Amino acid sequence: MISKSRKIFLAICIIVPFIVYCWIYYSSIIRNAPYRFADFESIELTYGLPDEMVNTYNSKTGVYQYLTRDNKLMKDTVRMKKDDLLYLHRKAMELGFWNVDNDMTTKRASADEGKEVPRYILKYTYKEKSKEVVLDADFPGTPKMKDAAKSTIDAVISMIAEAQARK
Repeated sequence: MISKSRKIFLAICIIVPFIVYCWIYYSSIIRNAPYRFADFESIELTYGLPDEMVNTYNSKTGVYQYLTRDNKLMKDTVRMKKDDLLYLHRKAMELGFWNVDNDMTTKRASADEGKEVPRYILKYTYKEKSKEVVLDADFPGTPKMKDAAKSTIDAVISMIAEAQARK
């Protein structure tokens, strides 16, 4: 009988705290689960020089506005397929876009400094969450974070170009 009660005591001392730890640890992970494609709504991209960010794209409306090399403002309707959006969603997951800082802008000493440096604003919108990242091309922060954000932005820009070429 004493051996049996000793086993029960050890089980309670080891197994119960382990279960409680797992519950606390994994419940926060599940609650903050990665963004799911089933909840996906749209991608919005805005880029250009900080004073004139006229290049925009919204996947929900399909409106794509961009400046040509001749400085002409063009407006086009570019619709992405569901597969394109799924690819961009997975690419963002693969590159770690969800883990980058929201503000990746370079701190400037004066308002005139950095006017010629491109700025990108990328926003993935889901039903309950959204992730918006503002990135300056000369951001001096962590190279891995900058590369993840820039690669995701590049993937979105190239997908817009592909969708526009398919038209």
